[in-house]
Amino acid sequence: MTTDHATGQVAPPRPLRRFELAPVGGIWRHELALFRRYWKSQTFAATVEPTFYLLAFGYGFGSLVAVVSGMRYLDFMATGVVGIAALFTAVFPGMFNGYIRRVFQHTYDAILATPVDVHELVTGEALWIAAKGSVYSCTPLVVALFFGLDPSPGMLLVPFLVFWLSLGFALFGMWTSTIVPSINSFDYVITGVITPLFLVAGTFFPVDALPRWAQYVAWANPLYHCVELVRHAVFGLRPLVDLGHLALLVVFSALMWLLAVRGMRRRLID
Repeated sequence: MTTDHATGQVAPPRPLRRFELAPVGGIWRHELALFRRYWKSQTFAATVEPTFYLLAFGYGFGSLVAVVSGMRYLDFMATGVVGIAALFTAVFPGMFNGYIRRVFQHTYDAILATPVDVHELVTGEALWIAAKGSVYSCTPLVVALFFGLDPSPGMLLVPFLVFWLSLGFALFGMWTSTIVPSINSFDYVITGVITPLFLVAGTFFPVDALPRWAQYVAWANPLYHCVELVRHAVFGLRPLVDLGHLALLVVFSALMWLLAVRGMRRRLID
């Protein structure tokens, strides 16, 4: 709210100016400068952790269950872990970076002192996180190629498909960073939301093996739709079905963008 000094009346809040690419580019240059300092540790964590998942579960359960849904269990796991990697590399930076930069470092206050609006700040950071996540999450597929996964042209689509899941969960993380009362409250989000999401998504076992109520939960899970897209890209696309999966991920990302922008504006400006 601002005050009109001529009339003494409180003027309505200034509406958002139109979206501009230059501020988003500035956010990316800021993120790139930071990334150059910590890329080794972040790359190690983002690539090695999903590889451990793949090898431990793929060979552990794979020794007991040779074939799942018509494919080797190792191949089934590899395509599922791609989604898990995208989830982890997106939601945790969104949550913790969003909270730390807003509350402790006041980085967002400094950025908003420049010609950058909240919606451009949120968009720039989420796009950066999603771009990294879509690249890092392909690691399980690369590892699986060395263990017998047959290459296919559809694998080239995987980073673009995973991008939408990474974008949605980066925005989800930024939104939750605006509603938790303290950084310790993220434990509720991780245990109550993130863990069930990656367990009930068709990553470690087929969804149709679950009870009916759990299948409904899986179908409402964005990670499930990403895992299905990745599997179809690797083993054979199903155009109509895959368009439905992709549309749901785009809608999820759009909804999370609205919530993240609203939450950040409430915390930083209103």
